Amino acid sequence: MASRIYEFFGYDPTDCSGAALQARRNMQCPFLGSTCLKTLNDGAISGVCTIKPKTSKPVICCPYRLYANNYEVLADVAREAFGQAVALFPAHMAQSAKVSPGECKVAVFGKRWGKELRLPNRGKSGGYFVDWILARLNDGGDLAEFVAAEVQSIDTTGNYRQERESYINEHGFGGWSTAGLNWENVNKRILPQLIYKGHVLRRERMCNKGLFFICPAPVYEKIRERLGGKLYEYALQPGALTLMWYDVGEKDNR
Repeated sequence: MASRIYEFFGYDPTDCSGAALQARRNMQCPFLGSTCLKTLNDGAISGVCTIKPKTSKPVICCPYRLYANNYEVLADVAREAFGQAVALFPAHMAQSAKVSPGECKVAVFGKRWGKELRLPNRGKSGGYFVDWILARLNDGGDLAEFVAAEVQSIDTTGNYRQERESYINEHGFGGWSTAGLNWENVNKRILPQLIYKGHVLRRERMCNKGLFFICPAPVYEKIRERLGGKLYEYALQPGALTLMWYDVGEKDNR
């Protein structure tokens, strides 16, 4: 599959503005406000947020790209689960944090916010971590309920190294890379994990609104295709799976 890098360290790779040049030279992720965490097989920083296949629209290939606007996706989940007036806090700060009247206080467990939490292991081996736990606290600072959220983009196949090196060195790149998208991972990895994690969470008494899955819009379309082309909407409840999908520059609803 032929493709081009569509977003590089958060910007069009041909963008020569001061902000774009600084991000490339410092290898900074503007969505996290830190050094890019996406790496190649040899450990080198990738910088590639989104690729554009030759025959389809751009696809986000870095999960950190989904954390734009100060982790707005987490606020979207909290609003869907707990109501529109929510205030999110890192887990260790939540109990003592102050909120405005009518606001719902939510403690966030996950990378850069609080410790990632492992799902209860009901079997003899295995077990998974969940990317995010959003815990609603009552007026006394105790746990009232929680929801879990998984964030996935899509892995790439092939190679975009030559194109990446051209942009790192501030040169143009006239052709197409061989990078493609590993759609088979939807069947082999993403769906099995959602099934397992959703089943485990269904048995947790305070997880009464299920599991949220955040992904790029094309990944959602592949899941929908794999599951028969049509998905039905159910009320938030134990065992429910809520899909939330996002495009580059455009946010879609549930």
